[in-house]
Amino acid sequence: MRIGVEEEFHILEVESGLLVPRADAVLRRLPRRTFTTELHQSTVESNSGVHASLAGLYSDLSRTRRRLDAAASSLGLAVVAAGTAPLAPAASGHPTAGARYRRMVEEYRQVADEQLICGAQVHVDIPDRDTAVGVMCTISPWLPALLALSASSPFWQGADTGYASWRTLLWQRWPTAGPVGCFRNAADYDAAVQDLVRIGVISDPGMIYYDVRPSAHLRTLELRICDACPRVETVVLVAGLFRALVTEALELHAAGATVCDGRHEWLRGASWRAARSGLEGALVDPRTHREAPAADVVRALLARLRPALEAHGDWQTVRDLTEGALARGSAAARIRRKAREEDLLACTDLLIAETRGERRHRRHPFAARRKGPRFAAGRAGSGAPEVLGS
Repeated sequence: MRIGVEEEFHILEVESGLLVPRADAVLRRLPRRTFTTELHQSTVESNSGVHASLAGLYSDLSRTRRRLDAAASSLGLAVVAAGTAPLAPAASGHPTAGARYRRMVEEYRQVADEQLICGAQVHVDIPDRDTAVGVMCTISPWLPALLALSASSPFWQGADTGYASWRTLLWQRWPTAGPVGCFRNAADYDAAVQDLVRIGVISDPGMIYYDVRPSAHLRTLELRICDACPRVETVVLVAGLFRALVTEALELHAAGATVCDGRHEWLRGASWRAARSGLEGALVDPRTHREAPAADVVRALLARLRPALEAHGDWQTVRDLTEGALARGSAAARIRRKAREEDLLACTDLLIAETRGERRHRRHPFAARRKGPRFAAGRAGSGAPEVLGS
């Protein structure tokens, strides 16, 4: 089962740490097959290849980030993978040209104006759309834990929001963001989407921003709940866990197991809890619907997914990456700590360094060693990577 990732990056002026509308200039120095625009000119998106192994995905994302950083640096700019940029000023949006983006800005006004946020999306191969829709309910209860692992946006317009992922709160202002709910099959799901288009809530199916959704143009299931992640290892960890969640859900679906009672009212609250606390507080445990320490919920997810992770050869890697993430804490906590020690510009410098892959210890994070994460070799037949579309 192959995976691919889309990453969004803020474009910053190095000296001030402020967002700058220079996406077109950066993209002129990059291949458009891999990089593309977003709603605002302060954001660039990258599309990974399609990979059978986490090792291949890690190498691809690292290489893509280096290429993007080089293009930005040649213009005196920097890029940051984080849910929000700490110093994004008010009213700093500059929409990308085009009829679709112009329509979005005119229709959604301040919601679109303040869409100065970045996420990381993971695609996993799925047999067909009916199956994709059928497994979403099984997967959804565990998605807030993935949000907590990715949380990287505590600051907004220079102020501490009190949240680990303020991006989530901004994102959920859109009418089609948040938990997806239940549908009997792809026809039901597509009919619901067309209803939203028909009544003018959205202009096209690409504006469905649910936490998980069947891709509008690929045969994949797409994870959309996560912040962009400064450390590429976090993206790989989320991708490995999401693939395992999909693998487990497919097995349950094939066996005809009923795992959803139709009650998803608590899911939005669980996502809010993850956005508020990240890894540093409590999450909602999907097994009990009660609060529990984030580390306990994440380790419960890891234990649940061990068979699926082992089936992909990912168990050792994902376990080590999980324990490393829990030991370090969320990116949001690291950014806050830097703000207390220095200032918000220092936070920006930290995010730039982590996005580039710079570490205090320069050893390759996945080099062979006695302890720590190890990647299994890719499966036979993976071939040259295709490029994931946006």
